[in-house]
Amino acid sequence: MEQPTMPTSADTPPAPPEHRTMRLRAMTPQDVASLYALAKGEQWPHRAEDLVDMLAVGTGTVAELGGEIVGTTMWWRAGPATATLGMVIVSRRHRGAGLGRIIMDAVLDQIAAALGPDAAIMLNATEDGLPLYRKLGFRGIGEILQHQGAAFQAPLVPLDAGERIRPMGERDGEVVDALVRAASGLDRPPVMALLRERAHGVVLTRGEAVTGAALFRRFGRGYVVGPVIAPDATRAKALIAQWIGSRSGEFIRLDIHGDCGLGPWLEELGLVRVGRVVTMVRGAEPPATAPGQSFAIVSQALC
Repeated sequence: MEQPTMPTSADTPPAPPEHRTMRLRAMTPQDVASLYALAKGEQWPHRAEDLVDMLAVGTGTVAELGGEIVGTTMWWRAGPATATLGMVIVSRRHRGAGLGRIIMDAVLDQIAAALGPDAAIMLNATEDGLPLYRKLGFRGIGEILQHQGAAFQAPLVPLDAGERIRPMGERDGEVVDALVRAASGLDRPPVMALLRERAHGVVLTRGEAVTGAALFRRFGRGYVVGPVIAPDATRAKALIAQWIGSRSGEFIRLDIHGDCGLGPWLEELGLVRVGRVVTMVRGAEPPATAPGQSFAIVSQALC
């Protein structure tokens, strides 16, 4: 009687398709643990709490391969035809296979369906991400410099007669939102509402008019100052000094515009530059208007 032959490796059936193909789906709060692990692998500072908040005011997509989340991205409405995009991560074990392009194409389609095909999309790109974003039609329009530290001293920055800095009150919310919107070109009520809930703020006033603001909140390893809106660099320094002067010894981070002029001053205070990303846009750049100028952003993902 003929004996059955043992299967060889060549006879082994291929893995089921679900184990070889990538699936894209909407991100849920249950995915935050996986997103946190991917972000930690990139040495990004986000706490799980930060990621939960970001998802609560935005839209996330995950890529699954064999049941494992291997890629993510998130985006946020920033106007009727404007969005910001961030948290674009592909697992290091799965890079080089084109997954990043597949995820980005899908998310760009999402944004086009929600905001229109001519929607402006902004992001802050790491060096690793620049080649892909350029292929997708993004162009550089500036840079963001990350400064941080825990040992610093903040000098008193004098203001003009009639100016003062005071704590931000509930009645200041709409005015501060308008300042941030005008200076950044980004209109994002859910993000600003979340910031008012999570952050402390100070405002700069001239008489009864609010002319600047700086928010301060928990983020990552410590605290972040941002956004910071002010009429000029001197007054931006005065607003920032209000926070770092009272928090000596605590870890503080700022993400400032590269052309805002605050870098040398922050270095002198002990908040050293540790990173740089390129601000990019696809479509028309959201227009910023007077009276204030944006000196520090909310975060590199939210912009």
